[in-house]
Amino acid sequence: MREIVLDTETTGLDPFTGHRIVEIGCIELVNCISTSATFHVYLNPERDMPAEVEAIHGLSSAFLADKPKFADIAESLVEFLGDAKLVIHNAGFDLSFLNAELDRLKRPPIGRDRVVDTLALARRRHPGGPNKLDDLCARYGIDNSRRTKHGALLDAELLAEVYAELVGGRQARFSLDRKQTAVRALTVAAAKERPAPLSPRLTFDEEKAHRTLLAALGADSIWRDYLAEK
Repeated sequence: MREIVLDTETTGLDPFTGHRIVEIGCIELVNCISTSATFHVYLNPERDMPAEVEAIHGLSSAFLADKPKFADIAESLVEFLGDAKLVIHNAGFDLSFLNAELDRLKRPPIGRDRVVDTLALARRRHPGGPNKLDDLCARYGIDNSRRTKHGALLDAELLAEVYAELVGGRQARFSLDRKQTAVRALTVAAAKERPAPLSPRLTFDEEKAHRTLLAALGADSIWRDYLAEK
């Protein structure tokens, strides 16, 4: 199944008050795995850039002055998207801007029925928890240290990893990296801590046999990270 993870940066919050898209980043997925095909462009918004918004994504009016306008890239964007499902975090925001730009060109809008909103997915999976992109990266042990400012392509790359976790598209909990495994284990424990531990299902003889096996594996065995201290 082909899907496109999409993110935008804009000049503000509302396309109906004259704000425009200044960056689009897309990542192609097939069965939740990146194909390495991308679509990325900076755009001249044909208006000023508010200072408070520039502080968020770092895109100035001077930088964007010689970039193409949305009309110049609309055809290539629509061609890249094709009929794929669009994976977007807080989809209503990006979709309203995309459709406003398409409407200016008298092009058909993108239907809400072809959009997967990862914010809605995260809220269903983690009700009551913080579900911004940075929060989800921290929850799933995804390295977002490069995200010092918002950027459409980088955010799409991070969202692709988050999306794979949200839909169970990979066995992200298992790793032979001891440090990574420990971080993930702590993250999951914090998110899903039981009010009372489950009763053990191993018999005394089974537990004894297991410990004998672990002793034979040596002191560096990863299983020792999960061996209960007694």
